[in-house]
Amino acid sequence: MIWAVLPAKNFDQAKERLSPALNALERKCLFRAMFEDVLAALADAPSLAGVMVVTRDLEAIAISKPYGVRILTEDKNNGQTAAIEFAAATLATENVDGILTMPGDVPLATSVEIEQVLASHLELQERRMTIVPAHDERGSNCIVCSPPRLIPFQFGNDSFCPHLAAAEARGVTSNIVKFPGIGLDIDRPEDLLVLLKRVEQTGEKGRAVTYLYDSGIASRLEVEANRVSST
Repeated sequence: MIWAVLPAKNFDQAKERLSPALNALERKCLFRAMFEDVLAALADAPSLAGVMVVTRDLEAIAISKPYGVRILTEDKNNGQTAAIEFAAATLATENVDGILTMPGDVPLATSVEIEQVLASHLELQERRMTIVPAHDERGSNCIVCSPPRLIPFQFGNDSFCPHLAAAEARGVTSNIVKFPGIGLDIDRPEDLLVLLKRVEQTGEKGRAVTYLYDSGIASRLEVEANRVSST
């Protein structure tokens, strides 16, 4: 029995590292769309026992409720690590077997990939960790831990290697798997261009991609990228 944990900071404060390319309203709208893309993928993964959203943002709660997920309310935004630790501690008291955690900024993640991550994880022995790195192999875009508090979480800009080290320190062998959807997190303006290029190649779409095109952001970014490349 593995529960998914999806943290969501206040939408108004999300994706500040995209500020060179997007204004505050655009960042909020994009994160809202990405968050729901991830939420929908998790909700559609049949092998999960449930989905827990950790947030204090009223808009995130309103978006989450129709999916039938469980809401764990934070007193304040203490960051991704604190949110995941809070959820892991809560679920550990309920004797769940493990947790799967993903951030809300991987808009191309699918339920198929999530099922594949879980299948790979369940092939391992007890006390196990499966991790999906970001496409640059610096971040940790999905972690599955059995039991929930197997390792101390330490999310941040370069969390992949620290999570591997944390597992090794606990005598746990890390199961590293890579997936193109889960692996593409949107943190920086250049990530948006990678996302748009991927969509052109594969035709993948979702709420976030639709927003980028419908808002005119995609065209604006592509024009700027072509201008820079021609100078």
